[in-house]
Amino acid sequence: MDRIVFRDNKGPILGGGGVVTPPPAPVEPVTPTPPASTPRPEPIQPVATEPVAIPVPQVSTSAPEPVVSAQPIPPAPTPAPVETPAPIPELVIEVAPVAPPASQESFQAMPEIVLPGVKPAPAMVEETKVATPPVVEEPTIVPPQSLPKTTAGISLTGKRESNKEAEALYQQGIATLRDLIAPPAIKVSSNTMQIGEVLSRTYFVVAYPRYLSTNWFSPIINIDFSMDIALFIHPIDTAEIMKNLRKSATQVQSQIHIENEEGKIRDPMLETALQDIEGLRDKLMQGTEKFFRAGLYMTIYGSDENDLNDKCRSVESILEAQLVYTKSAILRMDQGFASTRPLANDVLDVANNLNTEPLSTTFPFVSSDLSSNQGVLYGINRHNNSLILFDRFKMENANMVVFAKSGAGKSYTVKLEVLRSMMFGASVIILDPENEYKHLCEAVGGTFLKVSLNSDVHLNPFDLPRKVEDEDTAGVFRNTIANLVGLLHLMLGSVTPEEDSILDRAIRETYAIRDITEASDFSQFDSASFPTMSDLYAVLQNMEGAESLSARLERYTEGIFGGFLDKQTNIEMNNQLVAFNIRDLEEELRPIAMYIILQFIWNEIRMHMKKRVIVVDEAWVMMQHEDAASFLFGIAKRCRKYFTGLTTITQDIGDFMSSRYGKPIITNSSLQLLLRQSPSSIDLIAETFFLTDHEKFLLLESNVGEGIFFAGTKHAAIKIIASYSEDQIITSDPRQLLEIEEAKRDFDSGN
Repeated sequence: MDRIVFRDNKGPILGGGGVVTPPPAPVEPVTPTPPASTPRPEPIQPVATEPVAIPVPQVSTSAPEPVVSAQPIPPAPTPAPVETPAPIPELVIEVAPVAPPASQESFQAMPEIVLPGVKPAPAMVEETKVATPPVVEEPTIVPPQSLPKTTAGISLTGKRESNKEAEALYQQGIATLRDLIAPPAIKVSSNTMQIGEVLSRTYFVVAYPRYLSTNWFSPIINIDFSMDIALFIHPIDTAEIMKNLRKSATQVQSQIHIENEEGKIRDPMLETALQDIEGLRDKLMQGTEKFFRAGLYMTIYGSDENDLNDKCRSVESILEAQLVYTKSAILRMDQGFASTRPLANDVLDVANNLNTEPLSTTFPFVSSDLSSNQGVLYGINRHNNSLILFDRFKMENANMVVFAKSGAGKSYTVKLEVLRSMMFGASVIILDPENEYKHLCEAVGGTFLKVSLNSDVHLNPFDLPRKVEDEDTAGVFRNTIANLVGLLHLMLGSVTPEEDSILDRAIRETYAIRDITEASDFSQFDSASFPTMSDLYAVLQNMEGAESLSARLERYTEGIFGGFLDKQTNIEMNNQLVAFNIRDLEEELRPIAMYIILQFIWNEIRMHMKKRVIVVDEAWVMMQHEDAASFLFGIAKRCRKYFTGLTTITQDIGDFMSSRYGKPIITNSSLQLLLRQSPSSIDLIAETFFLTDHEKFLLLESNVGEGIFFAGTKHAAIKIIASYSEDQIITSDPRQLLEIEEAKRDFDSGN
């Protein structure tokens, strides 16, 4: 709304449009002092930069009298209205542009200047639409700095408010981190709190027993369902505690003295309390103990009411068994939930008095760790970043199983363990079906044996181990025959019980041809003394009822597989690392080759007892066949007696567990390593290893080289970490392998 200012010309006003005399020079304005009986009028804000006195003209039919603006005009009664319209003095109207009000409600009407004898124009009153205020007889001049600042007719205040509104609307459309992590809704009831679709309940500890054992809180921390725990520790001034303890000791002593004078029986509770108080005073005085207020809160989560109640009862029963009593934060669930947030705000504020010694037993970082004084570094504990340092040979057995999907890092992990175990003097024998251990053998100077139809490496399944001092020769001979029968089952397929008997008799006759019986001293024979598969084939041809067996065996003696099993053994196990590679064998021959190699390895183990590790990669190939699986299980059960540990690696848990020997091999392994799993096999893994939902999710979302490591009854999340030099040796990344091969060629060529 425009502001209207009336300015007089300081001269006589002539009726009918007379001449206006120029105004005199301006006089210094003087603020008039109103009489005591006259109320102070409302201030008027002029537009002029300097205060100007506003004279009040007098209207009369006679000649006008000059008006002095410097003197205040005493109040005078309003003259009676003249019946004839008086001439209106010529007025100069100056309009100062001001910004329109934000709203009609916030607009403050300017007081109207009423000139004596002059009525306001009706059009002006109608345009302003503001009620006429009380008549102001004496206007007060207000400094101009109180006026709103304007620029080019636009209000800066209104512009700023408009910008703020636009900025607020813009900020409302931006998704913040709080919007992303916030639940859709929160409902707080008396005993539960619903966060989205999850229910929660907060408990606080109200009482502790007289004695607290170390790690008494560990069952709660390592419980297999989700919960948030907050421990607030508030230090208390020792001087104040000493004063209170002195007072308490005096009261207890007085009570004991009174009871003694009354002849009452000794009260052990009072005496124990006095001893505790005096002992605590001594420790506080010596500085070995301090005093604290400790608040322990637990927020438990459940999918529904029943699930939440079951979990709460489990927590209560665990704590009550240790005489630690809790209560639910009834009617304060929101405060309890806020107290267990990682914000360090003790909103609940329910604390108990504890000194240093019992408070230390509540130390929460008691997650399972697998650190020992010696052993192999397997990786980093993802719970607390501690080292998983363990010696598998100090367990009840040194066997280990590794399960992971393809590309999860199982071979990388096993090669890292092999490399580090060799540093501690362990010998390693590897059954490599995919040529993944070649670079490792070359780096450490090991023996890499390539087994194929055309290779120069041969293994004779009829080899007999040397007699061990405490073993029976006849028993060793019969075990060898049983292993040969199992091998022939793999080679020949389905065999009837009659054919089993024929094979048993034929094998004995084959050994007898070379003058080998149960009573023979096996140490007197060398590799050339034992029969071969061709000798067995010749015996079967001359036996009645063995026509079918000999016909099926022919392909391994004179057929396409003739060069594989029909020759004497020509290798020796005199290296710390020996790897058997069967990548170039046909799929049909792989289980047979793995069986023969393991039998050869087993004979070596029995003859030379020392610290060894046997690695069987892709063990699911053997688990598909009953006899091969049985032989592998036999090694897993018996290798502990020979200071040997068996490492079984597989990526297909389904095929491994389909065999009836799959579960026994796992249970006979003290070390178990689970890396990233596929969704199709996670349920079977969880059922086999009794995993929680959190552990299942961890295995599904783990990166390469991350998983769960089991050592006996302990387990922890693990991350496999290798040094740069170790990584260059054990890597299975095809890109890195190509770079290594190229670097070798450049080095050999001298470039």
